[in-house]
Amino acid sequence: MDQEVFKEMLREKGLKVTSQRLLVLEIMAGHPGEHLTAEDIYGLARQEDPEIGLATIYRTVQVLVELQVIDKVSFDDGYARYELGDSGDKSRHHHHHAICSRCGKVLSFEGDLLDTLEQALWDSRGFQVTDHEVKLYGYCRECLQEMEEENGK
Repeated sequence: MDQEVFKEMLREKGLKVTSQRLLVLEIMAGHPGEHLTAEDIYGLARQEDPEIGLATIYRTVQVLVELQVIDKVSFDDGYARYELGDSGDKSRHHHHHAICSRCGKVLSFEGDLLDTLEQALWDSRGFQVTDHEVKLYGYCRECLQEMEEENGK
C-alpha cells in the first residue's frame, strides 16, 4: 500500500500519522505472503527503532486490521498472525491457507473455490456471503517424504 494512501486513511478516521504506524506498515509490506506475529513485527521494528514498545505494536496492528490494511489470521496454534491485505480488492476473501499438521508450515493459495457455494446460499436462503476463510490441514511434501522414509525403515 502506498504510504500517502495509508496516511489519508488514518486522517479520514481521525487518527494520527505516526512514525511507528508507518514503520509497521513498511514491515508488513516488506514481508508479503508471510504470517507475522506481533512479536515478529516487534523484533523487526526494534531493528529500525530500538525504543518502540510491544504495546505500540499491538495497538498499531489493531488499527491496521480495523482499516483492513492487514488481515488477522489464526492457524489454531495459539498465536494471532498478521498478513498484508489487498485493501480494496473485491477478491481478497479468496485467499486461503494450507497448514502442515506436522511442521506447521503455512502455504497460501488463492482460488474461487467457494463461489458456487456462496451463490447457492444466496439463491436458496437469501444469505449473502461477504467473506470466508479456508484453512486446510494436512502434510506438506517434505513431511510426507520424511514420513514415508520413517515408515520404510
